[in-house]
Amino acid sequence: MLRIHFAPEDLARLRMASAPDPLWEIACSLHRLQTTRGRWAYADWYRQTRTTLAGTRLGAAVRRLLVPVLPRARYLPDFLTPHDAADGLERGLAAIVDTPPERVAHEIRMLDRCSGAPAWAHRLLERASREDLTRLLRAYHEAVIAPHESRILATVTAERTLRGHAALADGLDALLAGLSPAVRWHPPVLHVDYVEDRDLYLAGRGLRLVPSYFCWQSPVSMADDTLQPVLVYPVHGLRAPAPERPPDVSLAALLGRTRAAVLRSLALGATTSELAVFLGVSVSTISHHTTVLRDAGLVLSHRHRNTVLHTLTPLGAALFRPTSLHAPRGQDPPAPRAT
Repeated sequence: MLRIHFAPEDLARLRMASAPDPLWEIACSLHRLQTTRGRWAYADWYRQTRTTLAGTRLGAAVRRLLVPVLPRARYLPDFLTPHDAADGLERGLAAIVDTPPERVAHEIRMLDRCSGAPAWAHRLLERASREDLTRLLRAYHEAVIAPHESRILATVTAERTLRGHAALADGLDALLAGLSPAVRWHPPVLHVDYVEDRDLYLAGRGLRLVPSYFCWQSPVSMADDTLQPVLVYPVHGLRAPAPERPPDVSLAALLGRTRAAVLRSLALGATTSELAVFLGVSVSTISHHTTVLRDAGLVLSHRHRNTVLHTLTPLGAALFRPTSLHAPRGQDPPAPRAT
């Protein structure tokens, strides 16, 4: 059990990531490759990733280099998931390269004690070796994360909207209480099902919440309590399924004034009843239109108690960008990079 202790000022400094954290998604996706737990929920991604990596230099490098330093274990080196990744993959990779060698050495020793570090891990004390590792992390991200970014972004955006609605309607207590079945809020302590028993005192530093697409069931935090506090938690309840057919099949059904108004009204998310009041139509009419939009890959819907919250997917939002009148074209996955 992880117990996160809030001081009064920590609630004012509670933040939620504005986008998927690329390094945490890399770490958690590697864990999905190392276990069968929850594999059904990522079946399409898992099949595509195995195909992408099979028999490639990237696949071999992932097995030989990435998995050993980011194992599905009780301890992960904190320097591989720096806070800087909140500003994007490149900022995060730069932070890994700039990590002081003394800190790298300490965390590699911790990894060795907890689950065993690979024999070559001591070379990460050298800047050149960390640069090589970040090139591999970038390649892995391009090969197996980037092709699914729209789905990942849609899931995290829906989670932010849902938590924002909870906070505005019922306060921060509701936000914290609804994060995950593995998280329970008993003010002023957040109780998290965890791989070890420990206490984390925020002491006025606040907490950064990071909803993660690839995190499964068990939330994750930094091992070093002196670092900026973070809680990475799973949002599999909001995971957007892979479309069984191209969105274009349903786009023809979107023609019509009311449906376009529904889509436009979801820029910040809304419930079925909110849309009905705002547009002056019945709840059943809104339900019909949101079903069509959802089938077209433009909307995500999440039921919470007796309400359904709707949010736009990146494709749905793109329809209202003046520079883009069409759905973005899919890109072929870049040359493989291992897991």
